[in-house]
Amino acid sequence: MSPGETPAAQEKLAEDTAGSAEVEPIASDSQTFQRAFKDFRVGFGQRELWLSLGWQDIKQRYRRSVLGPFWITIATGVQAAAIGLLYAALLNQPIKDYLPYVAVGIIVWNVINASILEGSDVFIANEGLIKQLPSALSVHVYRLVWRQLLFFAHNMLIYLVVLIAFGVWEKLHWTAIFAIPALGLLFLNAMWVSIVFGIFSTRYRDIAPILGSLTLMLFVLTPVMWNTKSLESQGGQVSERAKLAEIIPTFHYLEIIRAPLLGDDQHLYHWAIVGAITVVGWLVAIFAMKQFRSRVPYWV
Repeated sequence: MSPGETPAAQEKLAEDTAGSAEVEPIASDSQTFQRAFKDFRVGFGQRELWLSLGWQDIKQRYRRSVLGPFWITIATGVQAAAIGLLYAALLNQPIKDYLPYVAVGIIVWNVINASILEGSDVFIANEGLIKQLPSALSVHVYRLVWRQLLFFAHNMLIYLVVLIAFGVWEKLHWTAIFAIPALGLLFLNAMWVSIVFGIFSTRYRDIAPILGSLTLMLFVLTPVMWNTKSLESQGGQVSERAKLAEIIPTFHYLEIIRAPLLGDDQHLYHWAIVGAITVVGWLVAIFAMKQFRSRVPYWV
């Protein structure tokens, strides 16, 4: 007891101290929507970092190569030509129409495939940076999507060749401009796919091999190598077998991009389905970032 301080004064001081501790509790905001949105905002603000890292990934992959990143274009072009020529003969399809169809399909499919497979590994592959570099978690997602955008840009050289060599430009009309927002939707979906699969694959390592088998199955079921027109009935009506292809979500992503690029008719319901998947996917991604963002560095 301090000199001149009564027991009553000490008791009052103790009550005031306890009250102030109750008024200002220490609460963590690591699992809030505010922190999740802040991660996206801060990550986008660090674009010099992920732009540089994404471009460095491509340079590193083709280091000491004479053609460099253009090996991406050559490999995809050879694959499209081989599949196009083979299946045009097997399905009795005219090469002039079928090969451009397959070429654009493979170019778009490569983005979808990489978004799922590389997206599931996005945080595991960047374990060192996550633990040592003080940056937003979304930086690694931006880096992945930027890298896939660069790959896509290289592969579009194949489309330009097809456009001229097979006379596709003659069928194009003003609706070809819809390919631009369609591509925007594709890469917007690539982001939420990388976030959701990346987070849960980091926690449960069995998810990545499952996704590997799933993407192979989707490639077979999605009209990349085959055309739904070949399933139409003789009367020109779409058969029940052709309608089964619409159950596969990736089919709609292909159609909103491939149709305008080839001058084919476009259907609004493809856009509606892709839009609905985009909204639902981003809601799941935002919730996953809110709930598990702070745990990823401990899981990797």
